[in-house]
Amino acid sequence: MLKILDKFIDSITMYRLLLYYLVGLLLAAFVLSVFGSLHYNPVYIVVSSAILLATCWIVNKAFSYILDAPINPESSLITALILALIITPDPTGYNILFLLAASGLAMASKYLITIKEKHIFNPAAVAVVLTAFGPKQTASWWVGTAAMLPFVLIGGLLVMRKIRRERMLASFFIATTASTIFYSVISRVSVISSLHNMILSSSIFFLGFVMLTEPLTSPTTVKKQAWYGAIVGALLPPQVHIFSYYTTPELSLIIGNAFAYIVSPKTKLFPILKQKIKVATDTADFIFNPDRKFAYEPGQYMEWTLQHGNADSRGSRRYFTLASSPTEPDLRVGIKFYDNSSSFKEALLDSDSNTLIVASQLAGDFVLPKDPHQKLVFIAGGIGITPFRGMIKYLIDTNDKRSISLFYSSSTEDGIAYRNIFEEARSKIGLKTIYAITGKNAAITKPNTITGYITESLIKKSVPDYRERVFYISGTHTMVEAMQDILSGLGVEKHNIKTDFFPGYA
Repeated sequence: MLKILDKFIDSITMYRLLLYYLVGLLLAAFVLSVFGSLHYNPVYIVVSSAILLATCWIVNKAFSYILDAPINPESSLITALILALIITPDPTGYNILFLLAASGLAMASKYLITIKEKHIFNPAAVAVVLTAFGPKQTASWWVGTAAMLPFVLIGGLLVMRKIRRERMLASFFIATTASTIFYSVISRVSVISSLHNMILSSSIFFLGFVMLTEPLTSPTTVKKQAWYGAIVGALLPPQVHIFSYYTTPELSLIIGNAFAYIVSPKTKLFPILKQKIKVATDTADFIFNPDRKFAYEPGQYMEWTLQHGNADSRGSRRYFTLASSPTEPDLRVGIKFYDNSSSFKEALLDSDSNTLIVASQLAGDFVLPKDPHQKLVFIAGGIGITPFRGMIKYLIDTNDKRSISLFYSSSTEDGIAYRNIFEEARSKIGLKTIYAITGKNAAITKPNTITGYITESLIKKSVPDYRERVFYISGTHTMVEAMQDILSGLGVEKHNIKTDFFPGYA
């Protein structure tokens, strides 16, 4: 069942999945309202949503035109749908102005409340905070009702499975629960009643699954994400106050966003494409000249945005690992092409030095350990080799001679990328390489190459001291899981296994 689920969510981007989720919630709300299970006018739900969608789209377009800034169509739609689910659907009288103001402020915040061209706060959250302090109009978070809970949970779990930010969400839910219990006790209110309201009649699940996890306004590493979730969760209960101001879901989130920016400042580059190089069968390196210097660790990834016409269901954004090393002047990403590649990859293949590409959201914990004496094993499958290219190039350039064994699985010898870098590392820093060719009847013509898969016996034979090592695995979801099972069978401790994961917003 999980394999079928993973196949579905891996076929679309995170943004498209979120878009479908939000549309599904509004459709569910409409149906429930029609049958009287939700006490809102179904026509009002439709009209309010239409006003928000139209206003967000128009304002976003206007700012993009005035500031000559690239836009992503999905972004304004997602923000509008979030607002539609947290602002009471009532497009009458003064409330129409509230809808217009909230949507306008949400879009404006992405362009005006920024540092180095990156917005700091979740657009929907900061919009309703500003309307609360200004015209005194507040979000009701009407999506947080018992009738809507099953739909929020089902879609939310799909989102969580996609982004793999379980630790951040766990810290958020735990902190919210603990804070609710604490304030109930000191206020002498029934703890059971408070927890019941928190689960059935609050914003906790929608806020957590949809808004807390937004990549642009949350931290980029696991530990910081856990702290971020805990801060927002601790501030979420309605009894919490800062001086005379009581927190709201949106206020707790933007406080968390401020923390996220402080601990992990965001990066936004406009790199210029310099060169395309074929590095293996169906695999090419795209080499970019960054428009300014920035710091990163080898193995980290960035979100790449390339607007193009007739975008398919995977949209105009991708997450790609940097295959380059910080010791190199250029940025390099390795991309594998298939017979039916996405519209994004086709547009990238057709791009040139005049094509506008945006690289942002530098993130990732899949980096070299600080301890240079820690023995390592790198295991890569296919295009999963890209983070190891950056790491190994960095070790060569810094003459860092660590004890590392590299297992690289490919269907053919021609599919092996960056062999020149790895062979250079063999001679200069003592890297041990094993290339495993899995294709049937594949010819072996080069040294350090075997036929077959990376197996338990191969690891034991090639790395006798494997229990002393930390394993890094990068490849497809199926390959990573298979390697984790093999290592578990070998008795490798879970904390000694690191897997490469970026939000697969593929």
